[in-house]
Amino acid sequence: MRIAVLKERAAGETRVAATPETVKKFIALGASFAVEQGAGLSAAIADEDYRTAGAEVTDAAAAVDGADIVLGVQAPDPALLAGARPGAMVAATFDPFREKDRVQAYAAAGLEALAMEFMPRITRAQSMDVLSSQSNLAGYKAVLAAANQYGRAFPMMMTAAGTVSAAKVFIMGVGVAGLQAIATARRLGAQVSATDVRSATKEQIMSLGAKPIFVESVAGIEGEGAGGYATEMSEEYQKAQAELVSAHIAKQDIVITTALIPGRPAPRLISDAQIATMRKGSVIYDLAVAQGGNVEGSVADQVVERHGVFIIGSSNTPALMAADTSALFARNHYNFLSAFWDKEQGRPVLDEEIGNAVRLTQGGAMVSERLKG
Repeated sequence: MRIAVLKERAAGETRVAATPETVKKFIALGASFAVEQGAGLSAAIADEDYRTAGAEVTDAAAAVDGADIVLGVQAPDPALLAGARPGAMVAATFDPFREKDRVQAYAAAGLEALAMEFMPRITRAQSMDVLSSQSNLAGYKAVLAAANQYGRAFPMMMTAAGTVSAAKVFIMGVGVAGLQAIATARRLGAQVSATDVRSATKEQIMSLGAKPIFVESVAGIEGEGAGGYATEMSEEYQKAQAELVSAHIAKQDIVITTALIPGRPAPRLISDAQIATMRKGSVIYDLAVAQGGNVEGSVADQVVERHGVFIIGSSNTPALMAADTSALFARNHYNFLSAFWDKEQGRPVLDEEIGNAVRLTQGGAMVSERLKG
């Protein structure tokens, strides 16, 4: 069983799909491991570290030659995998809804594409969930980036020259990223509030010491989707929520938006009119900017100033912390494949519940039910 990892080629991608830690663990299962030269450099991992762990470090073609499994952060171009064994597994993020042509190319190449972002939100798959592991650190980084852009202090400071008021931070969307953003802003000393379309998150918000901002007068919230993801709200709730949020945003110094709906463009949470009500020098970090953005006027990887408010957001926030996000991503890969490792066959044998959820292509065809709809 040969496992290969290539250097990521997507623009701005600094992560790597395996670390020396996970290389050792895969080798302990009985696999051999090959890593493309320089694959880990942007994540602070030297080629020699992989060699010490037992991996072969070579060029891309040699790394994938005869590979049974290829691990990636973002799915590589199928042309790079020409030397892999027929039917080889490729576990990575595929962005399947927006990149169906790439999925079809994997099917045509006879590869078994396994979309890590389709990992089901079930208890036994938590340690395999790349969306959660990456979003956790993205929420942390978003607050730090906003603090860096913000021209004032976060905590209240009492000095001989007078008192500096604490920054007011508002988190919109309380999933994994939002919860970490709340915790990080609180640690920095800010006054934190948060909102979400899922009423069940109120207790989570309060448990972290933040103030929940929710519409109380409108019934019929449709915020809880499959697997705990947010879904779309009723029209009545959207209107009431917009009015409440507009009044609240006008008083905030920092806003972090995190809302995503799988398979759909990011929902618009903040309009230009709402931005205009904020104090000059305020900052909005749009974590969903790569999926269309939660904020009107946000542009990936640029600082946009509107009405004196700075709007920022990275197209790949996890890549800004490549060493840590790579370590977590690599463990997700290992936890996934090792959970199904058949010692007699010397390879992973996926079950139906998780295997069918993540499998996009097999036997030359696209097999994912989520992509057929």
